[in-house]
Amino acid sequence: QVQLVESGGGLVQPGGSLRLSCAASAYIFRIMPMDWYRQAPGKQREWVARVTSGGTTNYADSVKGRFTISRDNAKNTMYLQMNSLKSEDTAVYYCNLRAGNTDYWGQGTQVTVSS
Repeated sequence: QVQLVESGGGLVQPGGSLRLSCAASAYIFRIMPMDWYRQAPGKQREWVARVTSGGTTNYADSVKGRFTISRDNAKNTMYLQMNSLKSEDTAVYYCNLRAGNTDYWGQGTQVTVSS
């Protein structure tokens, strides 16, 4: 059983920064790609970024150049550094691990960008 726990969300002004963390309970974290998703009020959950076990990264166009995804396999933890935040980044952010046909999700962490 894989457990994922996100942290680091909060209220920040436009242009500010936040760093999200996702701690995983299982060793499988170290060999699997990991993703961040987000869901804004009234909208569908959308993919934000991916980091492979080897550190290769991909980003949604909406966050490219502002967000940085990374991981520390020794700590079973993934990160999302978010800079130059905009009001449209307001959402609940979730980390995801897919193992075979099973998706594991954390409980989410709220990010609110507002003045």
